[in-house]
Amino acid sequence: MAQAHILVGASDSPAQPIVRRITPTDLYQSLARGIDDFTAMPSHAVFLCVVYPLLGLVLIGITLGDSTLPLAFPIAAGFALVGPLAAIGLYELSRRREAGLDSSSSHAFDVLYSPSLPAIVALGVLLMAIFLIWLAVAEAIYIATFGYAAPASIRQFAIEVLTTPAGWTLIVVGTGIGFLFAVLALTIGAISFPLLLDRDVGAAVALLTSIRVVRTNPATMALWGFIVAALLVVGSIPFFLGLTVVMPVLGHATWHLYRRAVEPDPNPHPDFKPRPRAPRSAADFPSSLFPTRK
Repeated sequence: MAQAHILVGASDSPAQPIVRRITPTDLYQSLARGIDDFTAMPSHAVFLCVVYPLLGLVLIGITLGDSTLPLAFPIAAGFALVGPLAAIGLYELSRRREAGLDSSSSHAFDVLYSPSLPAIVALGVLLMAIFLIWLAVAEAIYIATFGYAAPASIRQFAIEVLTTPAGWTLIVVGTGIGFLFAVLALTIGAISFPLLLDRDVGAAVALLTSIRVVRTNPATMALWGFIVAALLVVGSIPFFLGLTVVMPVLGHATWHLYRRAVEPDPNPHPDFKPRPRAPRSAADFPSSLFPTRK
């Protein structure tokens, strides 16, 4: 029964959300609304997204001087694959602000009380799996091009990639395959996570709705993917610090894009609220850490 709820939500026969046709104007207006949300809630957005560039720096630092140096760029580029999940708290803040509710930073974590949380986790696991598969494919492309030998230094690696035919092959093939992974992630995550925050429809319905939005608006969604990619590249310079602005703007804008791409729910569910917690005393530690404790 729980598995059925994760896939289709609260209803045994969920109604399919109605998908709209959107134009580039909708994209620009969504971005404008995203900037407006970021301006109104800057401290929240920066707090939520500062982990994103810092984690990128840590991952790049791990690869430097290691045999995994060839994976530095795939890790940085593939980070965008899990962007829709990373921005889940931003969707919630935009949802609350749109509804006229308190949108202070603590409410970003109200996602944890969403009735759709299991479905959100399921789709998040799917995006993480795609990210890991991308890393495995990127490593296989490098091995097929240069073999198993690790580069002796960063300088040698850069020279081999930028000035040799094998390096050019690596760039072309890697970029082409990476593009396919990006299209897959965009198709899965463009609408699904905001939809799950808005309605308890289940992971399968959210996934299919996101696919339908892309299929109904292929050119417009392709433009949206280009805008997202371009802004992420700009935000990655220098050292990913620009993502502290780019990520929140894109996160808020994605919520407003969802609003334009999908008809509003005629029977919206009540706003979810944190479950009340019984007071605890110091004497309960550490047994209070276990979920089985009442």
